[in-house]
Amino acid sequence: MSDLDLLTQSLARNVKRWRTERGFTLDTLAARAGVSRGMLIQIEQARTNPSLGTVVKIGDALGVSITTLLDYEQGPTVRIVPADQAVRLWHTDAGSFNRLLAGVEAPGPLEMWEWRLMPGERSPSDPHPQGTVELVHVTAGELTLTVDGTEYRVPEGASASFEAGTPHVYGNEGDVPMEMLMAVSVPPVH
Repeated sequence: MSDLDLLTQSLARNVKRWRTERGFTLDTLAARAGVSRGMLIQIEQARTNPSLGTVVKIGDALGVSITTLLDYEQGPTVRIVPADQAVRLWHTDAGSFNRLLAGVEAPGPLEMWEWRLMPGERSPSDPHPQGTVELVHVTAGELTLTVDGTEYRVPEGASASFEAGTPHVYGNEGDVPMEMLMAVSVPPVH
């Protein structure tokens, strides 16, 4: 089987899977993506090789990446993220940082983060989409978590969960580095 055949079959399987998971009819996905219902039928039956632009539109409408739509993997998928490939998205000169450790899209995006905040530092966050939930577990120090203007203290060894659809701030008002693991679950696109 050629690479093109593998991609065509992967795209067919994954578009149908994500459309079903999102609860979209063919007509709903066609309208959201701006492609014809006939084109979606051909894609889901692996009878066409759509343009990259069409694949991007479908991915955007489903809320998944092109990589996810073209994934060759079949059966249970295990992805190992080596430590040196975790993505650092934010850091300060004092040594505070966060790293995206791993993420999946099932049924919506789910991410796991490692955070370190040095004494006196804060990291504000804008509201996430409604329905987003965050779980934090403090492994060192004490987290000062402010959610929608209310401050909460989360000591070492404790965990907290909250709806992240409002402004929130992670802070360290202590005198030792605060470290935590955080999981973020974003609802699927409807």
